[in-house]
Amino acid sequence: MVRNVRVADYEAVPRAVLAIGNDYPAGHETKPHVHRRAQLLYALSGIMMVGTAEGTWLVPPDRAIWIPPGMVHGVRSTGAPLGVRSVLIEPGAIADLPDICRMVQISPLIRALILEAVDLPVEYEADGRAGLIMSLLLHELGALPALPVGLPLPADARLNALCQHFVMAPDPHARIDDWCAQLGMSRRSFTRLFKRETGLSFALWRQRACLFAALPRLGGGEAVTTVALDLGYDSVAAFTTMFRRLLGQSPSRYFRGVVEGVEA
Repeated sequence: MVRNVRVADYEAVPRAVLAIGNDYPAGHETKPHVHRRAQLLYALSGIMMVGTAEGTWLVPPDRAIWIPPGMVHGVRSTGAPLGVRSVLIEPGAIADLPDICRMVQISPLIRALILEAVDLPVEYEADGRAGLIMSLLLHELGALPALPVGLPLPADARLNALCQHFVMAPDPHARIDDWCAQLGMSRRSFTRLFKRETGLSFALWRQRACLFAALPRLGGGEAVTTVALDLGYDSVAAFTTMFRRLLGQSPSRYFRGVVEGVEA
């Protein structure tokens, strides 16, 4: 059983895949660090924010973030206690290991395998039942569907500063022309730069940034109306439409799943 331990203490265990479970209080923060192994961080309960050089990721229950080997990252909980299950994968254990961060959907099978794996001995019998569980887990990890819900941040210093400021004070009505003026760029040049640096249009990035600002507050129990109006939306309906477009569910249904995602 590997629970509430430091991940770094187990990276040298001679097994291709390991599973570790950690539970954190609301507001807990893990400073930026790096692992030799690839890591799948699974939010069993609560919402975690994962920051990397590639961007920021808000990971709700039954979602996970894939972190390639050697990627510096930090983690903090938002709004509620956080239950994290971490799968550590030896480089080369999965063919075509992704070399970028990505959010992935956790299937019921993967969830069951991870929960079972956390309770196995550290140096489990590779030729027995435990080894079969881990082999199936490793096989299934290679087929996890990616979800486009990250918030990439640009490398360009001036554009990054504007994006960081926006994340701290999001505005759904922010206009490209205002950002162009601050950077002294034409609209066409700005659009090309923004797309090249983030992989997203300005409008879609703006929506995601507003969503990222809303999720921790909604997860902490604030009313949808309060959050929507504080973020500058003209109506709750407009906010709900944006939320459903990006996450596929209304806020009430989505966070019902957050509450129900706690491990039995």
